[in-house]
Amino acid sequence: MRQRRPYESVPVEPVMVAERAASFTRRSIKGESKRRGLLLAVSMLDLTTLEGKDSPEKVRGLCRKAIDPDPLLAAHDSGEASTTAVTVPSVAAICVYPSMVAIAKAALAGSRVKVASVATGFPSGQYSLETRLGDVAEAVASGADEIDMVISRGAFLAGRFDEVADEIRQVRAACGAAHLKIILETGELETLDNVRRASDLAIDAAASVPGLPPPRDGELFIKTSTGKVTPAATMPVTLVMLEAIRDHHRATGVRIGMKPAGGIRASKSALHYLVMVKETLGDEWLTPDLFRFGASTLLNDLLRQIRWAWLGRYAATSDLTEA
Repeated sequence: MRQRRPYESVPVEPVMVAERAASFTRRSIKGESKRRGLLLAVSMLDLTTLEGKDSPEKVRGLCRKAIDPDPLLAAHDSGEASTTAVTVPSVAAICVYPSMVAIAKAALAGSRVKVASVATGFPSGQYSLETRLGDVAEAVASGADEIDMVISRGAFLAGRFDEVADEIRQVRAACGAAHLKIILETGELETLDNVRRASDLAIDAAASVPGLPPPRDGELFIKTSTGKVTPAATMPVTLVMLEAIRDHHRATGVRIGMKPAGGIRASKSALHYLVMVKETLGDEWLTPDLFRFGASTLLNDLLRQIRWAWLGRYAATSDLTEA
């Protein structure tokens, strides 16, 4: 296979990508497979609040929900309406602004839930590099386990690929022991060719930081979106990014993680994404260590479907809190 030159675009055929992505939505997922898929999707959630009105109280409430998403369902584990008890797992992480990291870290103490922080001038990235790196330093110092950075889309679209790559390297160096997720903001990249180019650039740059070893399995993710731009995550875009991850794994043996974020609100959609991951990357990626959903409203729909699958009835609106 011919080796790619730095930042060389891998051509993407949009029609074929769209057809392939649509094929995953036609899979029939029922019975025990659906049950397992719903619980798996909960365990893969980065439960997110990124609003100007965020407060310590809201973040603490979200952390309680992250640890125990549906305590009322646990109360039904006596078998009253089902033959199989169910324990809804904790979510993978809480995703907040740097100013809320310490609050979340304290609220999640003793749990397995990680704290992810958006940084680098989220969501626009339109700040000096010094300011963006300061964002990262603040989040890491406050205890963030994961950093979700945004790339400079303006620099990327202007063809300043070296600049974008250098920023990614500096952010990874600033992360210390925290894992890094690189947000491409695919809704602003205009073409699937650009999505593939940005995916390859992000992975290659983060893997070539002077003085640091390449990331190990699960230490690096690429992420579709901030959730602040439309369109956010779509199945064709996610498929292109998964294929970049697949090709990197074939070349290096390293497993890069994937995080579609924004616009995934329904359980049915989440299950379609899991099918796409399984058929593109294999079962090894069906773990929170390598696949996440970035979402704020998806969890409640998953819980409604879990209630139906085990109890035969949907949850009332009042049964499920927003935080």
